[in-house]
Amino acid sequence: MAKKAGTKDARAPLGKVLLVEDDALIAVALEGSLLDAGATSVRICTTSAEALAALRDDKPDCMVLDVHLADRDDGWALAELVNSVGPRPPRIVFSTGAPQDIPEEIAELGPVLAKPYDHAELIAALGRPAPTGLFARLRDAFGARPEKA
Repeated sequence: MAKKAGTKDARAPLGKVLLVEDDALIAVALEGSLLDAGATSVRICTTSAEALAALRDDKPDCMVLDVHLADRDDGWALAELVNSVGPRPPRIVFSTGAPQDIPEEIAELGPVLAKPYDHAELIAALGRPAPTGLFARLRDAFGARPEKA
């Protein structure tokens, strides 16, 4: 299900959002908040299979991922696949009632929001820049900058 945003919000758009959530009430409420915050479209997926197809076909700019879906209890496996969808993988925000269940190496891929959370927290998390690669993080940590030729 995709819904186009109106032009009432002058903020910078979040782009195309993939919302992976199997609770219909939560999904509809989040969809409205994302569109109000400037998302150009929101595609809701309720299963891992739908989400995988959407990642491949729609190439979203960001993804809100409920990690405990009705069809799989390890929804974070989708997060492991985002780097395979192209050169600009979507930013990820994890949404879960059990943040301690997400493996540490997966949780490093994006912010983890424990349900219930305020929609403003989600919007803020999606607005943050995507984590950079390991070498860029190390370079920033040690203050090294590439030399200009």
